Amino acid sequence: MPNPRTIAIAGSAAGIGALLAAPAAAAPRTMDVIVTIPRLKVAEYHRPYVAIWVEKDGARAKTVALWYDHDMKGDEGTKWLRDIRQWWRAAGRSMRLPADGITGATRAPGTHKLSFSRAQLGAAAPGTYTLVVEAAREVGGRELLRIPFTWPAAPGVGGKAVGKTELGSISIAFR
Repeated sequence: MPNPRTIAIAGSAAGIGALLAAPAAAAPRTMDVIVTIPRLKVAEYHRPYVAIWVEKDGARAKTVALWYDHDMKGDEGTKWLRDIRQWWRAAGRSMRLPADGITGATRAPGTHKLSFSRAQLGAAAPGTYTLVVEAAREVGGRELLRIPFTWPAAPGVGGKAVGKTELGSISIAFR
């Protein structure tokens, strides 16, 4: 009769091996984006309007986040969205605003974390995509950063871009 202790140990070793191998084989389901808005030393500071979207050659741009003064009386905040020029041309002019699940308030200087599912990113097909972050600020400047990525990506892998004026560092990672 086999020793039950030996079977349990052998079974446990196989189970541990399977558990350790599973995360490496699983494709990531989420992209984490860290956006830093720098604190600027200017006489008149206004929080920037920020658009975050995903591009893929041959496909429509997919807006995943839009920060602006969406709660102003009479939708007054929407009239400055065209100042986020590249986004406006790529996707903004055809959007219905406010966009549920995408629209949010402007953000103060600091670090902001967002997480997007594969569906939210519009990453339906494997391939090369680009995450684009653009900021425009009243009585300020405009800046655009691009981070290319491949879908599906390996967990933890990502990219980074660093702005010079309106944006700080932008990074992405997959989990």
